[in-house]
Amino acid sequence: TKAKLKTRADWLREAQAAFNAYIRARDHDQPCISCGRFHKGSYDAGHYRSVGAQPALRFNEANVHKQCVPCNQHKGGNIVEYRIRLIDKIGRVSVEWLESEHAPLKLDIPSIQAIKATYTAKLRELKGK
Repeated sequence: TKAKLKTRADWLREAQAAFNAYIRARDHDQPCISCGRFHKGSYDAGHYRSVGAQPALRFNEANVHKQCVPCNQHKGGNIVEYRIRLIDKIGRVSVEWLESEHAPLKLDIPSIQAIKATYTAKLRELKGK
């Protein structure tokens, strides 16, 4: 019954949390995508194209990478450095595709629930290795 009371926004928040946890685990042995350093602080799942600027890329794995909190939250994503290292990581063609416009992503609650389930399972699999 609790699930029936959840709003679309609640499900989206949970799916985003599952996706972000997967990204941080996927990239755990890599440095910050923007500054290239390892440190003892916290890391975020930093979006190259922000959710506000390009909502269709919200759950795109090529668009989101491990990023230190200072770069992500205090330097506005440190986007110039992010782009340089992102080209090294995924290639110029992929980065240019991310920078292009994308059709709006219309997610209903079942689709959002599927995204959450997918990334919860991928995280479990990753941690099992």
